[in-house]
Amino acid sequence: MASGSVLGPGGGPGQLREHRIARTFVELADTLVDEFDLTDFLHMLVDHCVDLLDVAGVLLADQRGGVRMAAASSERAELLEVFAAETDGGPCVECIRTGAPVHSADLAADVRRWPRYAAAAEACGFGAVYALPMRLRRDVIGALSLLSTHSEVMEETTSELGQALADVATIGILQQRGIKHSQQLTEQLQTALNTRVIIEQAKGMLAASRPDITPAQAFIALRGFARFHHIKLTALAQDVVDGHADRGIILDHLG
Repeated sequence: MASGSVLGPGGGPGQLREHRIARTFVELADTLVDEFDLTDFLHMLVDHCVDLLDVAGVLLADQRGGVRMAAASSERAELLEVFAAETDGGPCVECIRTGAPVHSADLAADVRRWPRYAAAAEACGFGAVYALPMRLRRDVIGALSLLSTHSEVMEETTSELGQALADVATIGILQQRGIKHSQQLTEQLQTALNTRVIIEQAKGMLAASRPDITPAQAFIALRGFARFHHIKLTALAQDVVDGHADRGIILDHLG
């Protein structure tokens, strides 16, 4: 399930993969000392999962006892994670409820266990899923899902790396928010989940400005502009929605 490495000067695939893993944890740690943007942090997490493992998504628990989709590395993954959250079923939801890893190496074979989720996964082109808990002690704040386009068994090293990424993300969220008890955590996570509505609106408005780009490309431009100008992603999205930001200048960051 882990992605392969390409040979480069002075090192083989194994060495290059180790460098990529080290860079990933350094970048996630760097986020802890800078001004923290939870939405951008979670998208960084799923981007690194694509680089090191596979397509990924993040579901977070909300203060009402439900789950919400918080980040995804592709539009297909986002559709599946939103479906899982809205139907309150599937491996990721089960992972959040139990606090334990949940996996299916062949979703087609597990159709009786998760009939609606398995059908949705097949429609989105995924054959296997591995849900890893975002947990600190007894507090489960969400789940990191690794999605594969075909049926396969996850290697132990892949599972360990995926869980390590989920763990560092959990620590990052808890440390930055200064969480002292469960109520504070759920309130701040709920705020982060609510910002998705603003970001989705901004993506749609940017995409509508140019017929040659998709909402996914609009998000890349939005995030690129925010990082370049050291602006919070959610603040920039709000400016786009309110009509205070120049859409053309932001889309120039698409490259």
